[in-house]
Amino acid sequence: MKIKPLSDRVLIKTEEAEEKTAGGLFIPQTAQEKTQTGTVVEIGDDKDVIKVKKGQKVMYDKYAGTTVSIDNEDHLLLRFSDILAIIE
Repeated sequence: MKIKPLSDRVLIKTEEAEEKTAGGLFIPQTAQEKTQTGTVVEIGDDKDVIKVKKGQKVMYDKYAGTTVSIDNEDHLLLRFSDILAIIE
């Protein structure tokens, strides 16, 4: 399935949470922290407002966007204004 965001929206592939601590302890799914970073997959058609490109790693607001599942992978559809930073 392919999704093309409209206007100033951005589609981000979310990163998986760490399953193991630095000391080697396993963290159960219920206790894992939701990550707030991901990779830009698609951008909307408002190129004047959107300042990120496909493939860039970004940090976004914790409670932003709508979660969607595409080919059994979690993605997030959110407004450009909810992106906080580009990770280099």
